[in-house]
Amino acid sequence: MKIKQTLIAVGMALAFNAAFAVTAWAECREDSVWIKGGFGEARFSVEIADDAQERATGLMHRPSMPVSAGMLFVYERPSALSFWMRNTLIELDMLFVDETGVIRNIHARAVPLDETSIFGGDDLTHVLEINGGLAERLGIMVGDQLRHPSFSQDGAIWPC
Repeated sequence: MKIKQTLIAVGMALAFNAAFAVTAWAECREDSVWIKGGFGEARFSVEIADDAQERATGLMHRPSMPVSAGMLFVYERPSALSFWMRNTLIELDMLFVDETGVIRNIHARAVPLDETSIFGGDDLTHVLEINGGLAERLGIMVGDQLRHPSFSQDGAIWPC
């Protein structure tokens, strides 16, 4: 009986420590974006493009990007957003996101160097660019939610 009680106590302690570790790992940080949906959750290490120069340059001229990386484009107020792939050497998935953090459109596998305008939609404040094909592989879909400190925490669906 004593062994059983000890095992239960150890199991509870391990569960608590695991939950604490996940919570600490999942905290909001400027350099991380979390996505959750029917597939589960995923985290991307991101660079932030939140001014005109950074947004204009984006991911241009880069020969590769780590699988768990991306770039988060942040806009001050909701608007219609369009992107292109000028001088972008890698295939990208573009996740167009509204001010609450909900993915409203996904443009998969944008073609490198293509200057055709890619319309993301109206009333958008964020665009997350990740490696091409990754959204499909992970199961990321329209309606999934992003978590990042750049979203107004009062209006975010998944606040920090």
